[in-house]
Amino acid sequence: MEIPEALTDTDTGTDVARTHSRTVAAVKSVTKKLPEVTLAFWIMKIAATTLGETAGDLFAQTLKLGYFLTTIALFAIFVVTLVVQLRSRRYNPFFYWTVILSTSTAGTTMSDFMNRDGSAKYLAKGATSLGWGPQGLGLGYPTGAAILISILVVIFAVWKLTGMTFVIRDIVSFRGEALFWSAILVSNTLGTSMGDFLSDSSGLGYAGGAALVTGVLLVLVALMKVPTVPNVLLFWIAFVLTRPLGATAGDFLTKPTAKGGLDLGTAGSSAVLLTVLILLMTYAHVQERRRHAPRPS
Repeated sequence: MEIPEALTDTDTGTDVARTHSRTVAAVKSVTKKLPEVTLAFWIMKIAATTLGETAGDLFAQTLKLGYFLTTIALFAIFVVTLVVQLRSRRYNPFFYWTVILSTSTAGTTMSDFMNRDGSAKYLAKGATSLGWGPQGLGLGYPTGAAILISILVVIFAVWKLTGMTFVIRDIVSFRGEALFWSAILVSNTLGTSMGDFLSDSSGLGYAGGAALVTGVLLVLVALMKVPTVPNVLLFWIAFVLTRPLGATAGDFLTKPTAKGGLDLGTAGSSAVLLTVLILLMTYAHVQERRRHAPRPS
């Protein structure tokens, strides 16, 4: 019996290996749901968290819906955006950054509801109350931060016990992504508490608080060159710290000049930041489509 020529080709093994390699790469490309961590990633993160601060204050304080009602509404929006993200089959910048934005906005009002109360020092000018329901639990920033840190530690402990990676570019499973987004929601809420503490209670003010966080972030960038310091740890510390940076930047844009802000207002600041974020998401979407566009054979 004559052996087919294809089976006698010595390059067949190499071709099969190359085909298998391409198939594996294609599967990873399809199942990848989270972005690469680049400079553009951090710019978008800061833009989204700053918008989360101004938009949360817009609904809760400027529109006087209150921390309680706004938190319920924004948390529901977060759930909807998260379902869309979890059901998508590949990384979509619009889906991903919409969830980041919803966690930042919900985190703003969740933090305010936990830490603040209905006293005049926390209300917009001329307001005596905010919306229906409790005006705030009044736990204070240290207590609120301690609770949120404890929750975040529990999430990371459970994550560690599952054996799944903390490197976001390698997270491809539903359970891994669910843990990731749980950590994001809590870390954004914690970051809001830290930012408000720096702005309101530390004596640094909005610009001083932002400068302090920026300095710490620069130290983290320098530590990336140290081989003994895990980059994954640096990423999560930076992810938490970019939230207070956004919180202090948002307060600096919106608060009255008498308090050290620019008094641009929550509505105007939110509109500008939303425009910037949409432009950045559009750019990221175009880049992602180019990356996955079929190449000429």
